[in-house]
Amino acid sequence: MKPVPSLTPTELSPVIDRLSNANRDFLKRYPGESNRRQPVHVVYGGAHLFKADTARRLGAVSRKTLTQYAPDGDSLAKALGADWSPPFATDLHARITAKLDREPVEDFRLDFEDGYGSRPDAEEDAHAVSSAREVADGLAAATLPPFLGIRIKPFNEDTRARSMRTMDLFLTTLVGLTGNRLPDNFVITLPKVQLAAHVAAAESVCDLLEAHPRLPNGTLRLELMVETPQSILDRDGVCPLQSFIAAAQGRCGSVHFGVYDYTASYGITAAWQAMGHPACDFARTVMTVALAGTGVHLSDGATNILPVGPHRGGDLTPQQLAENRTAVHGAWKLAFDDNLHSLRQGLYEGWDLHPAQFIPRYAAVYSFFLSALPAATGRLKTFVEKAAQASLFGDVFDDAATGQGLLNFFLRGIACGAITEAEALATGLTLEEIRTRSFQKILEARRG
Repeated sequence: MKPVPSLTPTELSPVIDRLSNANRDFLKRYPGESNRRQPVHVVYGGAHLFKADTARRLGAVSRKTLTQYAPDGDSLAKALGADWSPPFATDLHARITAKLDREPVEDFRLDFEDGYGSRPDAEEDAHAVSSAREVADGLAAATLPPFLGIRIKPFNEDTRARSMRTMDLFLTTLVGLTGNRLPDNFVITLPKVQLAAHVAAAESVCDLLEAHPRLPNGTLRLELMVETPQSILDRDGVCPLQSFIAAAQGRCGSVHFGVYDYTASYGITAAWQAMGHPACDFARTVMTVALAGTGVHLSDGATNILPVGPHRGGDLTPQQLAENRTAVHGAWKLAFDDNLHSLRQGLYEGWDLHPAQFIPRYAAVYSFFLSALPAATGRLKTFVEKAAQASLFGDVFDDAATGQGLLNFFLRGIACGAITEAEALATGLTLEEIRTRSFQKILEARRG
């Protein structure tokens, strides 16, 4: 006898409708991990110091530092305290060297906040205009990094007017020189966000600025900074990060963690303010949980011990040279360990404050991806075969989100230069499939 359910489609219809609406609303809020390229670092520098060729000049300094303090894979491994095999170390060193020659800076932020300070209005006005001219020159000469932006002052009562004026002057000057064109992946970083009202105000200013130079709606993008405990837990005991993202009206694609302002606000004394403090791990965990699945990229902060020797000049004694080497290697190891800690917590981006920090940055990122490459290749290859088998028999493959996460490992690795496209082919995917950046599109094409 054929089983007969008790409930009729008519009875179930309102239940299904309510459930469908809830599911659709959930998917809007949590579309899944974004397949947009995310830079592995952002380099901060005072806006008044920025030049059209800054990225190239920083790369040259970093390359010279690598040659001076770690000319080969073995010396780099020893400096970082890494237990790499000689072939792995040699290969890693070669990939880092190629990266510093090809694309040393992935993202740069012209800083009008902590890296710039408080100056007379006339002086900041002049720097907003002059730095915009340098960006326009770099855009014309194709010397800008693939990601670029400005960090303005906070939208608190003391600096909100100054901050908005700098936004206006910089953008009005820039688009006036470029014919309403912005650099690729341009973003405005809003620091010390404590209220959704701060983000809503920034979004409104973006609306107004787009109307004046006639930029398409939504062109200006926002990046928010978590730098106070109130950004993690508000007065009602609720994490406000989702409300911040909502207030941006679709403009926010990334949230950055400011380690030192956060720990200072937390009441931690300067001697203990560091990337590895447990208070920072708590904040990272809350940020990751609150924004997981939203498509918003997260970034960690910076190691503030710079790899710079105590002695300067060209006529140094052997003792002084040794002391410089010890200082640089010590700072490298600290940054390397900090960067690996961030990567293991799922934060694929961080800040660099000095070109010599690019070396431990890329060493951490590249070793992270290369050490995980064999296992990730096997997992994605098996996953692709499972999806192909489901397609062959006409089954619905409902685990595409996991497949996208596996694919994103390779997209991240390829984008930063840690993994080659040829290495990614071992997954069973073609280059054309990988370049779609979408596991769902790969499935649909294979079914078709």
